[in-house]
Amino acid sequence: MSHHFRHAICNEAFEKSAFADACRAIRKAGYEGIEIAPFTLAENPATIPMAKRGEYRTIMDSEGLRFVGLHWLMVSPKGLHVTTPDAGLRARSWQHIRDLVDLCADLGPDGVMVFGSPQQRSTTGGATRQQATRHFVDGLGTAAPHAAQRGVTILVEALPKGQCDVVITLEEAAGIVDSIASPGLRTMFDVHNAVDEIEPHAALVDKYFDVIRHVHVNELDGKHCGSGSYDFKPLLAMLRRRGYSGWVSLEAFDFTPGAEKLANDSLRYLEAEIAKLPQ
Repeated sequence: MSHHFRHAICNEAFEKSAFADACRAIRKAGYEGIEIAPFTLAENPATIPMAKRGEYRTIMDSEGLRFVGLHWLMVSPKGLHVTTPDAGLRARSWQHIRDLVDLCADLGPDGVMVFGSPQQRSTTGGATRQQATRHFVDGLGTAAPHAAQRGVTILVEALPKGQCDVVITLEEAAGIVDSIASPGLRTMFDVHNAVDEIEPHAALVDKYFDVIRHVHVNELDGKHCGSGSYDFKPLLAMLRRRGYSGWVSLEAFDFTPGAEKLANDSLRYLEAEIAKLPQ
């Protein structure tokens, strides 16, 4: 069965490089797409001028890369929180998300926004988990129509209990997507963040495939693919069988090996694993 996986990489490992140099290295390694953490572009990403947004877009195009979308949405500016009982802060935080929708749309078509941000969505200020989750769902409900209008898809990312207490399973994330029922809202799967899931990962993704728009690959400890013992073949085989057309995007959290080495080693490893899949 012939199936082309579209490989991308998150850009934080290349944060110390000029954007054009990072794009060049990513394309040289064999990736087709780049996923961007907004804080690597500006302390307040909403303030990036249109001319600069156009410049980023031109650089990606000239280096032969597709813009995949945004992740790590709330690292900066500091102090934002989307589930706090503080209504004013909550409103400013959701405005930040809507501003990122515009940034995402300006950087390229059909972009996704991976909404992880554990510290900025976990319960705080005396709120219960139920109250915080309600605030999260309400905010997503206000942001999703704007995302749909701009051709962007916000992705609710399930996070493990060690990081967050609001939306901790893919089942919960998929339930939120179904309840809001907007084309601007879907979910995604991240190997590292699925460490607490009970079902085998391939079966889990298969179950919720219809609402999954994006896949992050990494080892269970967050290092780059091939540096640990995670078996990617069942997940990749299932994605191939289902005709997955989204991105398979490397999000590594340990940059110790160096950006170019982890980028190259990870993609070579995934390509070798894909070559082992039954035809």
